[in-house]
Amino acid sequence: MKNKLKHPNKRVKQTTTKQYFALIACTALPLIFLLNQCRTAPEKTEITLSNKSEITLTDKAISIERSQITSFKTDNHYPLIISAQGDTIASQLNDLDGDNKWDELFLVVDLPANEAESYTLQWIDETPGYVVRTSARFGKRSSADTPVEPAVSETLHAKDLPKSIGFQRYQTDGPSWENDKIGFRHYLDGRNAKDLFGKTASFMSPENVGINAQGAVEDNYHVMADWGRDILAVGNSVGIGGYGLMVDDKLLRLGVTVDDSINNVVKTIFRITAEGPVKSVLSYHYENWNPDESRSYQVDEKTSIWPGMYAYQNTVKFSGLQGDEDLIIGLVNSNNQNPLQEISVNDQWQVLLTHDMQTYDRQWWLGLALIVPRDLYLGYMEAPKIGKLSNSFLAKLKIENNKPVSYYAAAGWEMSDERFKDPEFFRSYIENLVRQLSAKVEVTIK
Repeated sequence: MKNKLKHPNKRVKQTTTKQYFALIACTALPLIFLLNQCRTAPEKTEITLSNKSEITLTDKAISIERSQITSFKTDNHYPLIISAQGDTIASQLNDLDGDNKWDELFLVVDLPANEAESYTLQWIDETPGYVVRTSARFGKRSSADTPVEPAVSETLHAKDLPKSIGFQRYQTDGPSWENDKIGFRHYLDGRNAKDLFGKTASFMSPENVGINAQGAVEDNYHVMADWGRDILAVGNSVGIGGYGLMVDDKLLRLGVTVDDSINNVVKTIFRITAEGPVKSVLSYHYENWNPDESRSYQVDEKTSIWPGMYAYQNTVKFSGLQGDEDLIIGLVNSNNQNPLQEISVNDQWQVLLTHDMQTYDRQWWLGLALIVPRDLYLGYMEAPKIGKLSNSFLAKLKIENNKPVSYYAAAGWEMSDERFKDPEFFRSYIENLVRQLSAKVEVTIK
């Protein structure tokens, strides 16, 4: 059965009581007083979004930098964006560099092909209420006998692995993030693989996923709940979108496996950078990743998700490269029995795609895909069936010091949408997603 869940109707701007009485006062007072009152009205900014592509865009991500907007009063005010039709458009401000000042105004919009839409931006004193369509979650405990507490950051040292300390510190093994279509989690416990939550509902999963009634860490997400469940067997792969490096024919795993007691990363610093109704962002800094005695790397990673897509975006940046490395990005294949497909959708992106009954115990149909920059793509390889990094198709990409590489990882589960049973439908969905991501939108601010 197709997922028929719908979001509540968008909020429509309404006149408050205070505004109503202000309007009566303006009409009753002399003209000079009226002019003075009108000067105190909220300053408005006109935003025009022009879709330059020949396709209709749905939930198109729009990021507007702080420097583009001059109308805001202080950092204590919040944006309110109204469409020309009078609909309120959900938006949020994101502080992406941690300096306690917002850097980005972010929203998602629907835009007709080859057309422009106009919006009004004004600033208000309170955060508007929106339908929540993204979430990031992280919880940790200080000992095996203390309950998990919500957190937004963590510093993990090389000796802090579960096998060394004797217990799993993190809820769901590390942070999770989701939108209205799909969810993911990152193994922060040294493994640094990416796992998959299949969703059967558009609402956000409960905050206690991975915690029992006593507040202890518990694997309770491999059974079906009203929101969905964990559906992917990761093992010693890097999951869906995890990454590492390759030198000659040697695979270098960022981190270790569940059987190791000492990490090959000296320090891992994690932070939830942003969490809001239309975007959530997680950041990681891997300090002194030492895969062997002759190499030491510094790695930065940013993971982002916004509504409407069965995917997330990942951006990685390395320093300390010696020039003989390739970036490898993984797609687990432990339950896949079908060939990998390479698809060149356009000049910007290359797709690697699998489709099979590749969930736990081969119970459901699941499509998996990587969307990587075509100009950096060097082909793919298959990892060994055993070893520190195994059971994966690995996309190989060019990588240079201090040059970020962005890519997407996507999945379509039949319980989210029964059409994902069909390999051709999943392929068509991914190809359309690539076109949506590639489409250019011109932003004009007056």
